[in-house]
Amino acid sequence: MSQSEPLTPAEGLLEIFQTLDTPEGFRAELIEGEIVATPPPDGDHEDCISLIMKQVVRRSRTDMDFSGNKGLKLRGGGGCPKDHVIPDGTFAPRDLRIFRGADSWMPCEGVAMVLEVTSTKPGIDREGKRRCYARGGVPLYLLVDRETSSVTLFSEPEHGDYRQHCAIPFGKPLPLPEPFAFDLETADFL
Repeated sequence: MSQSEPLTPAEGLLEIFQTLDTPEGFRAELIEGEIVATPPPDGDHEDCISLIMKQVVRRSRTDMDFSGNKGLKLRGGGGCPKDHVIPDGTFAPRDLRIFRGADSWMPCEGVAMVLEVTSTKPGIDREGKRRCYARGGVPLYLLVDRETSSVTLFSEPEHGDYRQHCAIPFGKPLPLPEPFAFDLETADFL
């Protein structure tokens, strides 16, 4: 594209997003055509992530790698630029080593599950990010919703959303399918 050609709205938005200078500790994401800036998380948010990550590392049938706050570039919808989403946690089978040598915004091929813990903008985790991950073909999306005291596992991505979901209240175990194949304990989320 030459310098004189005007950018499409989607290209312009992507360019603005890529040059954004967010305040220290904040993270910026491009979700369904909107730039979303999120402040640093609180301690309870990080505690939930730690509890899940430790269970996966200790109990998963498949040896998993974990990355906190890894940028994923996902297929956009409705004429929007590609979504640029930063899950609270990304899990992938260790033998794939998808994080090694990855750019700061990597494709989601090989990702087994993403994790979000609600914080200041829970609606984005419940709706926008769920659709982004489904469009990207991420097999499993685990949402810890602190407002509703529940954990939901979304699965079977198809046509821009997940076909299945299983929601349980904090305190009950949540079965995680292969490649994890264990019951996630949630009592410590209370």
